[in-house]
Amino acid sequence: MLITGSSNSLWSKYQDMQCVENCDDPNPARHVLYEQPVWQTLQMFLGEMLCFLPVIFTWLRSKRASQPVQLPVDSEEEPAAGPKAQLLQPEPLHGWRVLLLWFPAACDLTGTTLMNVGLLYTPVSIYQMTRGALVLFVGVLSVIFLRRRLWLYQWMSLITVMAGVSLVGFSGSLIKDAVKDTNATAIAASTLLEDVPPPQPIEEPEITKVLVGVFFILFAQVFTATQFVVEEKIMARYSVAPLVAVGYEGLFGALSIVLAMPLLARYADVSPFFDLPRGWYQMINTPTVLYSGLVIALSISLFNFFGLSVTRHVSATARSLTDTCRTLSIWIVSLGLGWEKLLWPISVLQVVGFSLLVYGTFLFNSLVTPPKFLRPPEDPIAAPDEDAERRTLLAEHVLEETAALPADLGQSGYDVMPPHEHPDGSTVVVPVAEPPRR
Repeated sequence: MLITGSSNSLWSKYQDMQCVENCDDPNPARHVLYEQPVWQTLQMFLGEMLCFLPVIFTWLRSKRASQPVQLPVDSEEEPAAGPKAQLLQPEPLHGWRVLLLWFPAACDLTGTTLMNVGLLYTPVSIYQMTRGALVLFVGVLSVIFLRRRLWLYQWMSLITVMAGVSLVGFSGSLIKDAVKDTNATAIAASTLLEDVPPPQPIEEPEITKVLVGVFFILFAQVFTATQFVVEEKIMARYSVAPLVAVGYEGLFGALSIVLAMPLLARYADVSPFFDLPRGWYQMINTPTVLYSGLVIALSISLFNFFGLSVTRHVSATARSLTDTCRTLSIWIVSLGLGWEKLLWPISVLQVVGFSLLVYGTFLFNSLVTPPKFLRPPEDPIAAPDEDAERRTLLAEHVLEETAALPADLGQSGYDVMPPHEHPDGSTVVVPVAEPPRR
């Protein structure tokens, strides 16, 4: 997951840096780089469609063995026996209900396109760090639509994440301005020995471009957070294998882009981002763009597969930790490739912003102990374990004896004792941490 996730962002930035027109011109200012976020979004959805391959392989192998298809489920816990066992199992997602996945696919399409636009104006490390603001929007939307409750330390962690993102974006813009001024001075000094006039200065400052890119990335996180919330609502009601869900979202997203291409082509004069025939010509006639697109599609599919495997066999907390390490690895590789520079003391702001981003993410997931004055009085934070990500968003700590199931109340992590195993026939809800003695 770490390798494929990091390579996906790095290859996307590499694709944006490829010259596709006027590459033989000695003046670099006249070179045209590959700037096609719509085509890049399409290649991402094609990569998600590759998640169908292991599903099809499992189906074919089961047909040969004359056994039913066994797809991975979201939870490995066996439901309790008794009359309520059937209610604990959500109905399968099939038929026309599969079209419900079109809504998160549309959110994914919009968010990914906006992030691809932001990546054109920002370094890849700034792009990846700014995506860390996703936890803020997911937390807010979870409170509004999923009726969850966040503790004070979690709200403070969200504010810390936003402060870190702001410092990262600001420091990145200052670094690009400093690098631009240094390059301009070097070019001017070299041209004094020749009769060639120095290049004209760029009217738009780099700080404006970086801030515009950060704005696009932040705005994209709203749609990505909406996608996560809608997916959770669908998964809570219907049963579907994660790989199947990712494959369907890739299919619906690719169909949406293909159907929207005639409409987007009419706005080719407004922005080169919508000049899809020109983007197709650039992609086909530039081998580096074409091959990098294939690598991006493959890395997206593997990243989804490995990410789901980490969530299933380890925990969602481990997945968030790996994603944070991915941000650090992207920054280190970008420095090694020369895509970014370390400048004193501007780079210190970027390090501080990244540290705030990591600390806020860890604090939100209860991986670090919050300050005493921020701890919830009812339930002190214990040592982090594999169920930490489920405890952080519990709406209540005690369930009343009602006919509603824990899933209906937006809670998880409880075991329902069947009525026939209790002396008075009532239903008793017991926390998993203290299993009932039967």
